[in-house]
Amino acid sequence: MNRDAYVYAFPGLLCLFLGGHAQAELTPISDRELGQVQGQAMIAVDRTIGATEQFTRVTLGMDSEIQTNIDTLALGEGTDGADLAIGQLSFGHIARDDTQVQIDGQTYAVGEIVPFVGADPYFELAEQNGEVVGFRFGLNKARGTLSGDISSFSGNLGLQIDDGTGTQTPATLFDATTTATQYRASHIGLAGADTNCATGVQCAPLSNLKTLDIGVANGDGTVGFAEDFFLSFQKQAVEWADVDGGAPVSANPGVFFNLPTSMSIDLQTLQNGIPRARTEYIDRGMGLF
Repeated sequence: MNRDAYVYAFPGLLCLFLGGHAQAELTPISDRELGQVQGQAMIAVDRTIGATEQFTRVTLGMDSEIQTNIDTLALGEGTDGADLAIGQLSFGHIARDDTQVQIDGQTYAVGEIVPFVGADPYFELAEQNGEVVGFRFGLNKARGTLSGDISSFSGNLGLQIDDGTGTQTPATLFDATTTATQYRASHIGLAGADTNCATGVQCAPLSNLKTLDIGVANGDGTVGFAEDFFLSFQKQAVEWADVDGGAPVSANPGVFFNLPTSMSIDLQTLQNGIPRARTEYIDRGMGLF
């Protein structure tokens, strides 16, 4: 599906959230009765004006806990590849060890689902001169595991890497030629004069990252909710506003996946790879059990 199709197909998805109808007689209530009612709107609409675009965001007041699996996710496909390609994508996982403290600070029985938690989902349109130039879907709060075999990635991946001196440095995305890029990256590592993705020096394939913890590290070993988890599609570069008022996120044309992770790893762990969490109940011999 192309980017325009995503923009115009989304109202159908909204109908799934709001589907059904109520049968009730509408009768007026007094001002006194109305003054005793407290509530919060299920849907909020915000409109803002940026430097060059106008933004309309619709937020749904709901929470969700999921564990879901997708065989293949491929977006922005063309004859030369895909902007985003992830095999065996999973949100949430299944506990293997009842003594392990999970991302939410709790322990779970073996075989129990550790859900991916999302709150207040929203979709947003970016317009310029009356034309839709970008669309994104995100969560105001997100925390949980994301697993998959990443072969092509366009966006931000908020991973920190210890350079060996104890200093945490934001990871850099690379293509196969060790060129730093946020578009169709295939590798990740530390930027430096010695970095070489072909030989594995300070660099490894993105497929080494089998499971990522989505959230914000609180600095005390616990993980809080991330506020900038979103997937966007844009015809041109767009400055997407941070939903909490932070610095905007710059997204180039095409697909853009903003993945805030709470993880800090060292180079050896990057080389060895982060193992995949369990995401299926039946062992099919595919490394998902």
